[in-house]
Amino acid sequence: MRLHFRITRALLDSVRIDLRRPHPFAHERVGFISAGLSAADEDVLIVAREYRAVLDEDYLRDPTVGAMMGAEAIRKALQWAMQDRLALFHVHTHGGQGLPGFSRIDLRENAKFVPDFLKVTPQCAHGAIVLSDNAARGQLGFDPRQPCMPIDSFAEIGAPIRKWRAA
Repeated sequence: MRLHFRITRALLDSVRIDLRRPHPFAHERVGFISAGLSAADEDVLIVAREYRAVLDEDYLRDPTVGAMMGAEAIRKALQWAMQDRLALFHVHTHGGQGLPGFSRIDLRENAKFVPDFLKVTPQCAHGAIVLSDNAARGQLGFDPRQPCMPIDSFAEIGAPIRKWRAA
């Protein structure tokens, strides 16, 4: 199975701008991108729809990580996924240029929250994305008992269209 992520330039720009805002105590910002999925043969098309930032008051003080979401942030995201029957992607940025990578902490936390989201909303798929200033890497889970799959390609839809391989 090949996973292809598509996002408009306007939406991606707004995500990057939001994630660059300083937070009173967290070292980075996080949010969620909703998406619709469509499958044909061995390809799954993921189309980004909307971005929602995690609110300042929904961060926890945790000096061991760049940002830690509290239970209220998770509850709000799950409510969004259940109500609108959407795939959700936790998103943050590492900045810089080129293809970013998930840190060990990112991978550990993704392995916790994606299966939890899938248990609550089994009709949806969920994942995580890490951005740089000009690329992204992501993963998507369909089954809480299986590890997430890497997203194979990303495309930023605008003029001109920008594409990159992620896996």
